[in-house]
Amino acid sequence: MSIKFAILTVSDRSSSGLRDDLSGPALQGAVGDYGWEVARADIVPDEISAIKERLCQWSDSGKINVILTTGGTGFTPRDVTPEATKEILDRNAPGLAEAMRAGSLTITPHAMLSRAVAGIRKQTLIINLPGSPKGALENFRIIAPVLPHAVQLLENDSGAEENHQRPLAA
Repeated sequence: MSIKFAILTVSDRSSSGLRDDLSGPALQGAVGDYGWEVARADIVPDEISAIKERLCQWSDSGKINVILTTGGTGFTPRDVTPEATKEILDRNAPGLAEAMRAGSLTITPHAMLSRAVAGIRKQTLIINLPGSPKGALENFRIIAPVLPHAVQLLENDSGAEENHQRPLAA
């Protein structure tokens, strides 16, 4: 199944050129490893308005199936990605964020500090990931097996029901 992704890095330092974005390119590589396409990628500062603008632009275009954000999900005052995401969602998809936290807790106790959210705007799934390349990749790999089915459901694909009884691949 062809899935079109957009990857949004949320970072004051990367957006201003003070630090290279490592998480965005790492996620682009991982998306490609699954045979999926990264149609858009960008970097914005840790500003609610900038995050919301890009999420709305991409999801409202009708050309993106899944948006992955990386960064801004922690406890610092500038970490506002979950707040921006919540403001533009039509529906929540809490199971994805719960699965990421549960899976990450097997790796590090710091996973319980993640405030990441996931949800749907129009027909686009939006998922917040951690800002570190390692954390972003670990969390992406946890949810990747369900993304084709999620996209089928969002597209109201009549074949989506066939996958309900099939266990996830290990």
